Amino acid sequence: MVTSIIFDLGGVLIDWNPKYLYKKIFKDEAGMEDFLQKICSSDWNEEQDAGRSLHEATEALVKEYSEHEQSIRAYYGRWQEMLGGAIEGTVEILRKMKESRRYKLYALTNWSDETFPIAQEQYDFLNWFDGVVVSGTEKMRKPLPEFYRLLLNRYNVKATEALFIDDNKRNTDAAKQLGIDSIVYTTPEKLIEELQVRGIQL
Repeated sequence: MVTSIIFDLGGVLIDWNPKYLYKKIFKDEAGMEDFLQKICSSDWNEEQDAGRSLHEATEALVKEYSEHEQSIRAYYGRWQEMLGGAIEGTVEILRKMKESRRYKLYALTNWSDETFPIAQEQYDFLNWFDGVVVSGTEKMRKPLPEFYRLLLNRYNVKATEALFIDDNKRNTDAAKQLGIDSIVYTTPEKLIEELQVRGIQL
């Protein structure tokens, strides 16, 4: 029986994508893709999710790629422009779960502790959870097992009674290794189907 539902945030409840910003900066898509793959890459960003300061991360890249200084500084200087808005269908699912009071609701997110407050101020539903665990605050991130265990232990959640929803299969696979049933998120409609299969009532 599921008593706790754990949500990822980016890509599940919030549409976040660096391309929303860099399409404004780069004239050609190939140049943008090359920059986001080789310079301000997802691996680089994950280091900030794990607790590295935005200043340290930015200065390190500027030193290495000085010819791209303006574009590098835009990553966090204009970070809010990467937010595409709430994924309304999933927010509605969360709302129904909150109103039903059948489940405890948690968020487990890979997010810099410096940028998370910006999103928290912008999206009221981030305050609906019974608990939120932010990787940048904890200095660890998904898919490390100890990050999941931190949430389980902090909020007395039993792995066998939890359901985890994330858009990254790497992260859901890690949760499954700990005995947490997991759903790879694609769309709100598909999520509803997956919840119904498990008998989750909205």
